[in-house]
Parts: sequence; structure tokens; C-alpha cells
Amino acid sequence: MNNQIYYKAQIRLNLIIVSFTIVGIIFMLTTPSEPGSLQAEGLENLKFYTVLSNVFCGIVSLIYVITILTGRDTAKLSSFKLAAVCGVAITFAVVAFFFGPLYGYPQFYKRGNLFFHLLEPVLAMAEFIIIRRKPIPFRYTLIAAVPTLLYGIGYMLNILINGIGGPWPYTNDFYAFLSWGWPVGILIFCGITLTSFATACLFRFISNKRAV
Repeated sequence: MNNQIYYKAQIRLNLIIVSFTIVGIIFMLTTPSEPGSLQAEGLENLKFYTVLSNVFCGIVSLIYVITILTGRDTAKLSSFKLAAVCGVAITFAVVAFFFGPLYGYPQFYKRGNLFFHLLEPVLAMAEFIIIRRKPIPFRYTLIAAVPTLLYGIGYMLNILINGIGGPWPYTNDFYAFLSWGWPVGILIFCGITLTSFATACLFRFISNKRAV
């Protein structure tokens, strides 16, 4: 694949990611929540890691397109690209391999959830694997895990300060990670953070194998 084809592919794939983000946001803001669907009302959806990771991915893709069109070097955005694909990969994996089998898949792949739990994560992962980039430094894998770590810390602090709350949708433990108690909940978040780091390492390895 020559440079011109890569150039066009980068722009098109990232613009589709941006469009998926916009459509997902519109659905999240305009459709009512459903029990067990990991969807709240309006801006309250921004409390979800699944939503935040996709919005972040869309913003990074938009900046990436602008950077390409203005003729600037995209290598400086590699750490953000890695963090973005890592976040949506975790979103995809948690829904596909944890919540889906536990609660059933249909409610997790409807309306905005279809874009944020499936379409955008899959496309973002495909784009990262397809598009060749300059070698990604190892330190970027650590940076990529930071958003997940910070989200986990914020999630736990909110529960410590405000309590677990009542039943859905009034609970602060909306991912139900503390259903098995604090020790298990903390282990789950540690596991997710380590998985985020491992995922970043995997995407870095794949990307570096294909580096220009």
C-alpha cells in the first residue's frame, strides 16, 4: 500500500470514527435509558467509561484528521492514538466478555450502545492495526493505561464519598463491580488497569511490526 493510499485511508477511517462518535452521542442524549443497558439520561451518560472512552477516541481521530490535512507530523499523536484505541478495546472486551455473558447481549448493542460498544471500538482497533506509523516508544504503553487508572480511582472515590446509593439508576456502583464486596471490586479494577496496559503493549507490538 503506497503513501497516497495510506493517506486517504487514514482520513476516511478516522472520519468514520468521528461520525460514529457523533451518532453515538446523539443517541445517548436523545433516547431514554433502559434497565441494564448501561445507559442513563442525557449528559449523565458521561459517567460511563464506555462513553468517555469512545468520546475521547472520536476527539483524537478528529485531531488526527486535522493534523493530516494541515500537513503536520502525526507521530506526536501516537501516544493519544494508543490511549484511545486501548480505551475502546477495553470497552469492547468488558461488554463482549463480561457484561454480555452475564446479563445478555441485546441491551448492550442497541442505539448508542451499538456504536459505543461495538462499531466504533472495532473500527478504531482495525484502523490502528491497518495504518502504518513510526515506532511507538514503550513509555506510551504506560501513558495509555493512565486514563483507565484515573477512571477507576474516581469511580471508587465517588462511592467512598457518596456511598453505593440505591438500585439502578440511582446507584454509584453502576457497573456493579462491588456486588462481591470491596476486595473483589478493587481486584477487578486492578485487573482492568493491568489489562489496559497489556492491551497497549499488544497494539504497540503490532504497530511497531508494521512501522514505516
